Formats: sequence, C-alpha cells, structure tokens
Amino acid sequence: MDTDTDKALVVFQGKEIRRTWHNEEWWFVLEDIVFVLTDSKDSKQYIQRMKQRDEPLAEGWVQIVHTLPVDTVGGKQIMNCVNTEGAFRLIQSIPSKKAEPFKRWLAKVGYERIQEIENPELAQARAKEYYKLKGYPKDWIEKRVRGIAIRQELTDEWVQRGVKEEREYAILTNEISTATFGVPIKKHKQIKGLDPKFKNQNLRDHMTDLELIFSMLGEASTTEIARNRDARGFVENRQVARKGGEIAGGARRKLEYETGRKVVSSDNYLEIAGKVKKIGNTSKSKYKKNRLTNL
Repeated sequence: MDTDTDKALVVFQGKEIRRTWHNEEWWFVLEDIVFVLTDSKDSKQYIQRMKQRDEPLAEGWVQIVHTLPVDTVGGKQIMNCVNTEGAFRLIQSIPSKKAEPFKRWLAKVGYERIQEIENPELAQARAKEYYKLKGYPKDWIEKRVRGIAIRQELTDEWVQRGVKEEREYAILTNEISTATFGVPIKKHKQIKGLDPKFKNQNLRDHMTDLELIFSMLGEASTTEIARNRDARGFVENRQVARKGGEIAGGARRKLEYETGRKVVSSDNYLEIAGKVKKIGNTSKSKYKKNRLTNL
C-alpha cells in the first residue's frame, strides 16, 4: 500500500482509491473500492446489483454510505463514501480473492492515522517528506510544518471554545488572514494566480517564507488572546481572530515600511518549484542568496 503525498489518494495493488477525512476518520470512495475488488468496468451497475442480491445491505445503505465532498483532479465532487467499518461490510457482499488483502490494507491505512494522532512528530515527519518530494526548499519546509502545528493548536482551541462548524472555521480563518495581510483569502489566492473556486488549492502551500511567518504570528496570537480572554462561542472568537490578525498585520506593515517591499507576493508553489529544479544547472549558492532570502 502506498499513500499519495496529498493524502487525498491511496493506492491498493496499483489502483487508486480516493478518500476524504470526515468526523475524525477516513472515508473511501465507494466506486473506487468496488473497482479494485471486482475490476468491473461499470462500478455503479455493480453496486446496484449488489444491493439487489443483498437485502440487509440495501436496508442499511443510508447508515453505511454517506455522500461527502472529495478532492478530485477537477476540484471537489460529492461522492458516495464509506468508512473502514462500512468497507468491511461491503466486502462481505463482494466475492473476490482480493478481499483478504484489501482488509489488511484498510487496517494499515487506519493504523497509520492512529500513529499520527498518538505521535504528532510522525505526522510532521510525513509532512516534511511530502513537501520535500514536491521540491520545496528545506528552510521553507521547516516553516510550513511549524505552521501546521500552530494551526492545529488554534483549531483545537476553537473546538474547546465552542467553534465547531466548518463554515465558522472558514470565517475565523479569513478574519485572521485579512487582518494579517490586508487582503481576504480569496483575493490573496488571486494575487498568486490561483483559482478560488478550487478549494483543494491550499493557499499556504503557495506562500513565501515571509507570508508563512506572518500567518503563524497571526494564528499564534489568536490562540494566546483566546486563552487570555477565555473567549467562548463563535462571536467572541471572531473578535479575537481579528485582534490576533491585527497584531501580525501591524508587524507586517512595519516591515514593509522599513524594506519598501510588500509582504504579499505573487510568487506561488509552481514558481518556487521551478526555481528549485533549475539550481542543479546553475549556482546553488547564488540561488539561495538571491531567491530564498526574498521569500
């Protein structure tokens, strides 16, 4: 079993299975599971026949199968998904020699996530390897992974303080980012040439070093203020998010005044990766001096 670097895709015996993280567990695309176990050219038809011959499965279908947004090449799509328990139930209705290997594969995928929860350093190590494979500079990777940890600490704090809905998370995050950078997330993406319609394009994966640093400052400040004020609920935490972002925004403006340069940059991952690939044929030290110090 191989795990694709973006974590939205896993591979079983050379065949791809899409997945999404929902309610603290992995959910796998039903059609992909059926395809790898049956080699059926029409997974949807196979699923219909499976429901017809397995009446108990059909009766409990809505409890087993959930429609969830899944990252695909063309953006997010709503797809039928099952968790590990649901996948095991489906396997019972699929006569296949691949069933046992697939069960072991599912257990391994689930175990990897448990390992990451119990040992955050393991998750960080995997994240570092992910960005390394994509061609990011080492210094950038260290900042990005640190930013992930700070972000996780903030979202954990929000959960404890009564912020639970995904929509509320998005609003609070945008409050911090707008106050930090002077532009909302949607505009920030546009500056970098990203399409805001594609939610799977993570803005932070396209940030420069300085943008990552100020993003961390805004979120770390928000966490500290929330604890100090004992903010409760969405409304209070929204006020705190603005304050946290304003602290980072103030620091950003001071730096811009001293350097005469804007922190918000049009540089994105594609440009950064392109530069990294070129340094093998040019002066590596020159690249670091002229490029990395400006990120």
